[in-house]
Amino acid sequence: MSEGLARRLGTGDAVVVGLSAMIGAGVFAAFAPAAAAAGPWLLPALALAAVVAYCNATSSARLAALYPESGGTYVYGRRRLGPLWGYLAGWGFTVGKTASCAAMALTFGAYVAPAFARPLAVGAVVGVTVLNVYGVRRSTAAARVMVAFVLAVLAAVIATGLLATPAPTAGTPTAGTPTAGTPTAGTATAALGQTRHAVPGASAGMPGVSRGAVDDLGEGGPYPIPGLREHLPSVPAFVTVAEETGPSDTGLWGVLQGAGLLFFAFAGYARIATLGEEVRDPARAIPRAIGIALGITLVVYTLVAVAALRVLGWPLLAVSAAPLDDVVTAAGFGWLRPVVTAGAAVAALGALLALVLGVSRTVLAMARERDLPHALSAVHPARREPRRAELAVGVAVVALLLVADLRGAIGFSSFGVLVYYAIANAAALTLTREEGAPPRVVPVAGVVLCLVLAATLPWASVVGGLAVFAVGALVWAVVHRRRPARP
Repeated sequence: MSEGLARRLGTGDAVVVGLSAMIGAGVFAAFAPAAAAAGPWLLPALALAAVVAYCNATSSARLAALYPESGGTYVYGRRRLGPLWGYLAGWGFTVGKTASCAAMALTFGAYVAPAFARPLAVGAVVGVTVLNVYGVRRSTAAARVMVAFVLAVLAAVIATGLLATPAPTAGTPTAGTPTAGTPTAGTATAALGQTRHAVPGASAGMPGVSRGAVDDLGEGGPYPIPGLREHLPSVPAFVTVAEETGPSDTGLWGVLQGAGLLFFAFAGYARIATLGEEVRDPARAIPRAIGIALGITLVVYTLVAVAALRVLGWPLLAVSAAPLDDVVTAAGFGWLRPVVTAGAAVAALGALLALVLGVSRTVLAMARERDLPHALSAVHPARREPRRAELAVGVAVVALLLVADLRGAIGFSSFGVLVYYAIANAAALTLTREEGAPPRVVPVAGVVLCLVLAATLPWASVVGGLAVFAVGALVWAVVHRRRPARP
């Protein structure tokens, strides 16, 4: 093994990294496609996502305490299940999350200036990479500022949503006629109830997530919501996944789809585990950090969901291109829209920072075992930072931004992260009581639920994900045919 990394991070730093990854751009966009899938069962879908997250986080925390090294599930799978399983976890994480880095950078650019999204995305990746190269403490300091700002914005959204007049049941007319240009949440919801049967692909009880539905509620429609249509170019890729999946009948399948979309939005606690080699007292700090970060995230997501449902109702939420913007507008606080958009941009940047940190540490771990070029395992002798791995990830993300079509990045990344956590749960199943094994039901439920949620993904995401893992397995077979596997 190459020289170890410096342990500079405390529990609070690890919590910040986790929050930066989990409370990213997803919270500003994921509730719309989740509501389109789950309908009135959005909160149960969120609860199911929380159960999956708890199982995965518990398994990851127990393993991280036992193996406080860089690499996360790549290390756990390798040590507990065998080199191939560790390699597949690392391969899926590295490929999928590198693409996610590019998609998140584009999301940042789209929120700031849609016409210049790609150049801004490249600049964001370069800036984040430079920040990481000069030390993980600087990265966590920047993440701390971004997380504080995003939480303040979300607190404002939650407060406006809880103070506003609740939306009536979808399809129920509201008293009085709204003045043109000044809609209320109730009239907009009622309008959706009147027009949803005209939405292409909508079922009797479920509006489709389509541009047509949004156009009906935009500036040109009979019940306009100011500014709704202008956000269409900047809708993050979560909506793409929902559109590919198509509208579903509200029921168990819809709840599973909604849970899957919400799970992807806050499944960033793995970033804490990948930094295991840089956290002081990791056996104690990492499990605590994962638990604290996940607990805060679940509380925030629940409050945001309640606020959005209270103001918009699930039918209008389901077709919103910018859900939290529309919450503050419908609640009568339209002047907060620029602040919410700024919060989304900062959240995307924070998620990008955490992603690059996590991917570079997994690259480092794989390079140490020669599953990636060994040169990437070099650690700076003075700073004890994996600069080559960080620079390699930055270069790869910029290259993707310049040459690749990233519309399918979230789809494959979603499949890859479910496989990643399924391997983590399977590894946790092999722990003994002396090694800190969680109750057996936790990893068993984690494996089963990860596979179930994977089945709800769009078929293109599943096929693409299987293809990428097949390529990874082929690469593994070719490389290890030429040299014996390292223990």
